Amino acid sequence: MPLIDPARSLLLVIDIQVRLMPAIADGAGVIANTDRLIAAAKLLDVPVLFTEQNAGGLGPTVPELAPEPGAAFAKMSFGAVQAPGFLDRVGDRDLVVTGCEAHICVLQTVLGLREAGRRATVVADAVGSRRPESRAAGLARMAAHGAEIVTTEMVVFEWLGTARHPRFREAVKLIK
Repeated sequence: MPLIDPARSLLLVIDIQVRLMPAIADGAGVIANTDRLIAAAKLLDVPVLFTEQNAGGLGPTVPELAPEPGAAFAKMSFGAVQAPGFLDRVGDRDLVVTGCEAHICVLQTVLGLREAGRRATVVADAVGSRRPESRAAGLARMAAHGAEIVTTEMVVFEWLGTARHPRFREAVKLIK
C-alpha cells in the first residue's frame, strides 16, 4: 500500500470518553498521541471525526481532545460502520484510526471498514484497551484482516512527505 496521503485521509478518533479512559491501560499515552495526531491533522488540513459510544453512559469525549461542535458522531453499535450514516459522513477518504477499546469498538469499526473495501490505518500507540493483552489481540486481528498498523510518528511524517513542507517545523514540534 502507498504512504498515507493527507489529501485522502480522515483522522477517526473512536470513543476516547471521560468515563472509559480511567480504566484504559496507559490511557494518558493514548490521549497524548491522539492529541498529537489531531494537532497535526489541523496543521495539514486533514479532517477529524470523533465517535462517542453510548455518550449517556460513557460521557463525552475527554476535554483534552475537545472536538469541534458537530465533529462527534453518536453511536450505539460497537462498530461505527454499522451506525446509520457513518460511511456517508466519512466519504471516500482513507481512515487513520485511534481510540478505544482496541479489541471492541476499534476492532469492529476497522473490520467493518475493511469489509466495505476501505483503507484503514490503525495507530498502535494511540489505541488502548483495559488490558494490554486485549489491545495486542485487537491489533493482531486487525492486521490479519488487512489493516495497516503504524505509529503516531509514522503518520505525521507520511502526512508531511518532505522536510520542505511549509508546516514541517510546526509538525515536528508535536512529536519531539
